Amino acid sequence: MSTSDRQSYHHGDLRAALLRSALHLLDTDGADALSLRAVARHAGVSANAPYRHYQDKEALLAALATHGFTELKARFEAATDDPDGTAASHPADLAGTLAPLARTTVRYALDHPGLFHLMFGHPCVSHADVHAASDAAQATVTARIAAFAGPEHREPLKIGVWALVHGLSLLLLDGRLGDPMPEQVDALVDSVTRTMIGADWLPGATAP
Repeated sequence: MSTSDRQSYHHGDLRAALLRSALHLLDTDGADALSLRAVARHAGVSANAPYRHYQDKEALLAALATHGFTELKARFEAATDDPDGTAASHPADLAGTLAPLARTTVRYALDHPGLFHLMFGHPCVSHADVHAASDAAQATVTARIAAFAGPEHREPLKIGVWALVHGLSLLLLDGRLGDPMPEQVDALVDSVTRTMIGADWLPGATAP
């Protein structure tokens, strides 16, 4: 083991250090430019050190995507005061439950553009670990929706919210909606979510 490897182990977990470096490079340069050698160089370890934990680049990308979905799930859980999905079945209540999740997703996309593109548009998402982490994150959203919709409507509603949030994220990342400040992004996500769900304009949408 090289001196830099020993230092990395001494100062913390090598796997975590490699993952942090990979996340930085991913958001800076994108998945195509990412390599195990570049990650090792950024982490300050030998070129062979990443192979102790990642068989190849695809394994590293899968680990990054898994990390992303796991972190997103944790942020979903922290974004709502309704962890059991228990709420009234009013459009405004549904919007109030889903808007924080939508804001969380869009913020995550803007904070981690490279990782967001990887999580939702790279072949590594077919990896079993990525599938499991993605399903767990989606299950958090489904649990919130279950308080408002019957079983036959939960999946279409989840897909609709996913499409809405994903589209907003891409429009913002591509600069198609200008360069709003974070608080303006939150207001935009809230407004679009409430409008699409009908919390503001459907008959009886105003909560008593």
